[in-house]
Amino acid sequence: MASKSEYSARHLSVLEGLEAVRKRPGMYIGSTDSRGLMHCLWEIIDNSVDEALAGFGSNITTILHADGSVEVQDDGRGIPVDIEPKTGLSGVEVVFTKLHAGGKFGGGSYTASGGLHGVGASVVNALSARLDVEVDRGGKTYRMQFRHGEPGTFADSGRPSPDAPFTPAEEAGALPVVGKAKRGVTATRVRYWADRQIFTPDATFDVEALVRRARQTAFLVPGLRITLRDARRLTDAEGNRLPESEEVLQYDGGISEFVEFLAPDAKVTEVWRIHGTGTFHETVPVLDEKGHSRVTEVERTCEVDVALRWGTGYDTTLRSFVNIIATPKGGTHQAGFEAGLLKSVREAIKANARKLKAGEEKPEKDDVLAGMTAVLTVRLAEPQFEGQTKEVLGTPAVRQIVSKVVASQIAERLAATGRNEKAQATTLMEKVVNEMKTRISARKHKETQRRKTALESSTLPAKLADCRTKDVSRSELFIVEGDSALGTAKLARSSEFQALLPIRGKILNVQKASVADMLSNAECAAIIQVVGAGSGRTFDLASARYQKVILMTDADVDGAHIRTLLLTLFFRYMRPMIEDGRVYAAVPPLHRVEVIRRGKANEMIYTYSEAELHRVLAALDKEGLNYKEPIQRYKGLGEMDAEQLAETTMDPRHRTLRRVRLEEAGSADRVFELLMGSDVAPRKDFLISSAHRLDADMIDA
Repeated sequence: MASKSEYSARHLSVLEGLEAVRKRPGMYIGSTDSRGLMHCLWEIIDNSVDEALAGFGSNITTILHADGSVEVQDDGRGIPVDIEPKTGLSGVEVVFTKLHAGGKFGGGSYTASGGLHGVGASVVNALSARLDVEVDRGGKTYRMQFRHGEPGTFADSGRPSPDAPFTPAEEAGALPVVGKAKRGVTATRVRYWADRQIFTPDATFDVEALVRRARQTAFLVPGLRITLRDARRLTDAEGNRLPESEEVLQYDGGISEFVEFLAPDAKVTEVWRIHGTGTFHETVPVLDEKGHSRVTEVERTCEVDVALRWGTGYDTTLRSFVNIIATPKGGTHQAGFEAGLLKSVREAIKANARKLKAGEEKPEKDDVLAGMTAVLTVRLAEPQFEGQTKEVLGTPAVRQIVSKVVASQIAERLAATGRNEKAQATTLMEKVVNEMKTRISARKHKETQRRKTALESSTLPAKLADCRTKDVSRSELFIVEGDSALGTAKLARSSEFQALLPIRGKILNVQKASVADMLSNAECAAIIQVVGAGSGRTFDLASARYQKVILMTDADVDGAHIRTLLLTLFFRYMRPMIEDGRVYAAVPPLHRVEVIRRGKANEMIYTYSEAELHRVLAALDKEGLNYKEPIQRYKGLGEMDAEQLAETTMDPRHRTLRRVRLEEAGSADRVFELLMGSDVAPRKDFLISSAHRLDADMIDA
């Protein structure tokens, strides 16, 4: 280390060309792990996508080779092969060796593209042990090869390899012709081997992530056909070699189809499509013919395209893009979208406040976004991103343009007079108002104590038989079927930690009902109030008043139906309770066998299925023991006395509980929608196709 007096200009380092990329790769690709490796691949793929976006080419093929290399092929115009006048180099060499060079700097080649900085291809080249590029143009095939970004020639003997002898190019600007191409055919093929001295040893290509992003791109560019081929021949955990795989992605429906693909719930509105444009002026530095920078004001055009719909759920799915490049952290376009949406919905609800019973409160952004699935895309020339990874759009003027387009067209939708459009608008506004009311209720609830004192307990439903403990970790809430079962359960419970809430018969099927119907239903509202943690998006698990919620219904078909309806309520509006494993189903017995013991008190044996009953009776017969007949078959909880109910179903020392688990939310959502949703036809088909599995003897008739 140089001392203070010795520090001089000779201690300064000057990194030229691609040397800076190899020295500080994180500045250009974010990291050198798998994420950075995937970023490099997408820099090459995005160049091909930009060609398709500009209307040139409709096929992109990506191949992961067994030797660790990756190849990207497209049928675009092909990289220019003529000489670039300022550098004296071919267009291919300029693109792959010069930072901040390409066709995306206002030259008219691309009106909108994902590339901005012009460093994508050159950075990939710099971070590759070897890169080969072939271009078909003008009836000829051109090839150029690079090692660590330096042009030259590899002397391959057989399969191409980065370890083959390499000879640097002697003549600057030379672009060898290696074959003939069909007349009128243009294409580009890029194959590269990532430099393992740069990337971490465990950096690998994530095929699932590649498919996800390729599918996303195929949605954003209708008609584009993307083929992904994995030819690496990897092995599974048992050492078996996996076969090659191929995925072909093409969607002609665009972002409307994308929204349907992303939507996790049943629809409240159809997919609404919003189009619009706006212009703005931007001051940018422009180089004149002498290379002098001159500040110039240019007019930009911003195209806005949005597809969105609302569903019955409360989760929000919003994907935003700039020139088909994902912006997962948002930016000015997303801020404008949310502002315009909130403004128009607020104004529509204010105009219909009396009909909607909205009161004086205003909806907030989260109220409007609840249950919404949307894809937002904007297209403009030379967008300002924050960083090369392009995760945030920074162009300020885009916010106002997007906000204006969205606000005006959403307002038109909400004020539509057509029968179907008006019904959708009304349902949406009711949903937003209900979300607002739920949020306000949750806020008020948080402002009160979790446990009410005896004086305050009147705010809870009168039919609730609460427990005495204030220790939530010990408390249990039994939701019981009917008042008859409640009477027995009161005598059977431990009032110290077990609370009881009776419900009258079958509650509302919330999978088919709107949020407003659910909140206005006395049974559903009582359950949500007693659990005490709110509902839907505002549900706060930490505020739940009970550690366990146990559904205790009769052991018959009606009881199973009631249990299913209750589970639907918890799944739709109190899902964190299920995810945290705090919802249970009680398992009451089906039969009671009274074994006669001579000289002793008779023994009671409880069985929980027909098969278990037959096994018990067979064992008793084998031992020569007698039992009273007929065997008692419990039709409902009310047929048990308190001692029997406590012993078999409520006493933690003897009872059996089934914990309700949620392994896969997506699959569970589809099952609930199939069995409990408003679309009857799929349910009918399911019942018909599954009828042969039903044992008619098991039906209580």
